[in-house]
Amino acid sequence: MSSQVTVFGSFVVDLMARTHRLPVPGETVKGHYFKQGAGGKGFNQGIAAKKAGGNVVMVTKLGKDTLAQVATDAMDAAGLPKDFLFYNDEISTGIALIMVSENTSQNEIVVVPGACGTITDTDIAGVEKEICKSAYILLQLEVNQDANEKVARIAKEHGVRVIINTAPYQPMSEEFLRGAYLITPNETEAEELTGIAVKDMESANQAAKVIFNKGVQNVLITLGGRGVYINTNGKAEIIPAYQVKAIDTTGAGDAFNGGLLTALAEGKTLREAARFANALAAISVQRIGTTPSMPTREEIDAFISTQG
Repeated sequence: MSSQVTVFGSFVVDLMARTHRLPVPGETVKGHYFKQGAGGKGFNQGIAAKKAGGNVVMVTKLGKDTLAQVATDAMDAAGLPKDFLFYNDEISTGIALIMVSENTSQNEIVVVPGACGTITDTDIAGVEKEICKSAYILLQLEVNQDANEKVARIAKEHGVRVIINTAPYQPMSEEFLRGAYLITPNETEAEELTGIAVKDMESANQAAKVIFNKGVQNVLITLGGRGVYINTNGKAEIIPAYQVKAIDTTGAGDAFNGGLLTALAEGKTLREAARFANALAAISVQRIGTTPSMPTREEIDAFISTQG
């Protein structure tokens, strides 16, 4: 039985266009493909956790506009309750403008957080009971940080285990990190947080030591195609990634964090949860998009069973 978890974070509508090359300033180029879809790190992670079998409370903020329906439609499709969506009457739903070069796969992205960057104390008060009923809460850094700080404080005070995905990276207060159950940076974010370039096991151990000194209980650093480094209960190891042919890595980190959350809520150890999350990420990178690429529990279990 999976314990309740909360994902508190961002929602933006991804507006993605593919073209033969990216334009230079002042230039217009013709595109060949356009897709609109649900996105934002928090939302992606919430959908991933729910489709993986989690009992998920999703908290985000939308504008009162037609773009908000992209969120509610995606939640309906995933069976995710809409009880804890907040709305801003004056600021629009967030968007991400994404241009992708078909020849190089390079991209240029402009994110406008919009409503999800305006989460207030009143909004937080409206979801406090649900947060306190959760076993874990997963945060990212794509909403206004003062809201993250307050939510983390409430969760810790009530014994809820706080997981911080440090993306997109920004400076965080000592209080925000202190007492967190787990932090999940990638290599770049780990270096920004600790000043140590994570290249191998030794440097990962050094970075973990800095993070432990900040009061975090467990450390996990994602290493892309190499897998994930975990350091828990005095033991460190690298858990290798599944080797698959990647088509689109855009949502891989969000797939991983959502899967990790669900697995931990089911009582798996951090090591077991990381292996489960690796499977989610491996499936997601073989598909195009973010939320559409998140696998179901049946797909995850089948993948793990065939991979051994």
